[in-house]
Amino acid sequence: MMAHLAKLSQTASFRRLVCAAALLGTQLCVAPLAHAQTAQTAAEYPSKSVKIVVGFAPGGGSDFIARIVAQRLTAKLGQTVYVENRPGAGGNLGAEVALRSAGDGYTLFLAATSYTVNANLYKLPFDPVKDITAVARLASGPFVVATNPGTQIKTLKELVERAKSEPGKLTYASSGSGSITHIATEYFLSVAGVEALHIPYKGTSPALTDTISGTVQFMFGTVASTVPHVKSGKLQGLAVTTKDRLGALPDLPTVIESGYPGFDVAVWHGLIGPKGIPKDIVDKLNKAVVEALSDPATAEQLATDGLTPAKDSPEAFGQLIELEVKRWGDLVKARGITLK
Repeated sequence: MMAHLAKLSQTASFRRLVCAAALLGTQLCVAPLAHAQTAQTAAEYPSKSVKIVVGFAPGGGSDFIARIVAQRLTAKLGQTVYVENRPGAGGNLGAEVALRSAGDGYTLFLAATSYTVNANLYKLPFDPVKDITAVARLASGPFVVATNPGTQIKTLKELVERAKSEPGKLTYASSGSGSITHIATEYFLSVAGVEALHIPYKGTSPALTDTISGTVQFMFGTVASTVPHVKSGKLQGLAVTTKDRLGALPDLPTVIESGYPGFDVAVWHGLIGPKGIPKDIVDKLNKAVVEALSDPATAEQLATDGLTPAKDSPEAFGQLIELEVKRWGDLVKARGITLK
């Protein structure tokens, strides 16, 4: 009887070994197949429409850039690339929608400089650095530091001297508390070692209107909104915030040339997606973006908004995002900046 049970046990053990071996064999066969399927999907990408989520309403600067790039990518990729506007919470709503999508390259987000600022002002449901796949920076441009001509301030040095001689009296406009125009101005004030009173507005247009009227003394404005008024004499241009001068105002010095070495603040836009997008898909997207931005017609369109093509690699763009999240985080803490 015992011998018979032992024989059955051996048979069961043998069967278990056979099953395990069969299962292992199946896994070994399936694994290369799964890898091949993944590679094939990447090679065929895109096989359907690609969506670019914009966290702002139609008609603004981010929407303008997204639609230019979407049009160019449609031609390059052979599939429709379209824009979906998801405004709200300073662009965070659109970011959350995009970054919670599948990491397959079919949903992207148009990140702007404000994306790296928001990371330090809002409690976000995602990590702005770890939960993304950087694809490509698209374009960048400077802010124009401009003042009301009635102030008689004609250079950045004179602006700083006025702020020092009249502490707390000089006022500046921004497009809102926590906006990139607010942050950029506070950054300059910290570098210059002076203070000015912040007057936040609900958008660029009213901020610009009150700077032109003299209700406030100066502002950091975008090229598209500010340059026409500088050229018409309604505003006095003082400097541009990037390390290179602006072609539209070639006589206007940079902040660096005005005596503040290393000062370089740009308005930029770029494409990111959820984490986990396969590298070969990212590389394919980046190549298409670079080719699109290399087209003189694209550069000409961007120039109308004061922007130049960036054409960063995914790695370089990812590093920029990480550095700016930290840069603006340090400033927010040092200056006690809030959304109020």
